[in-house]
Amino acid sequence: MTAPPQSSGDHPPKRPGSDTDYPPLSPVSTGLACRCPRCGRGRLFAGFLTVAESCDVCGLDFSKQNSGDGPAVFVIFILGAVVVPLVFWFEFTYEPPFWLHAVIWIPVILGGALALLRPLKGLMIALQYRNQASDSGTVDYSEDER
Repeated sequence: MTAPPQSSGDHPPKRPGSDTDYPPLSPVSTGLACRCPRCGRGRLFAGFLTVAESCDVCGLDFSKQNSGDGPAVFVIFILGAVVVPLVFWFEFTYEPPFWLHAVIWIPVILGGALALLRPLKGLMIALQYRNQASDSGTVDYSEDER
């Protein structure tokens, strides 16, 4: 008995775990969604900011991915660019007491930092994976599935 013919949309079976199994994904969409930069489905984080050991879907090893302080720097720049003009506008428009500034802006800054840090860390890791980059330039990606 022969196998039924494959339609033009079917692909021959591929070796699981290799990059040729996966189409190139946008590092922006996978990073900001905190998903695996190779398959786009597995979770990138095991905790709030703890990077998982590997992807639970495709098995990509995340041990070579290290975003360092990059996400924190971008959070500082983004929040500074947004909050500082708002603080000045609020001060010059309403002239509130300083304690009111503290009550308003401390939660805004802390909430913004916590909201941005994880997606920006995912973005940095996805960009690092896409460009085969490392903080020291000494990581060899050729032995990995990449």
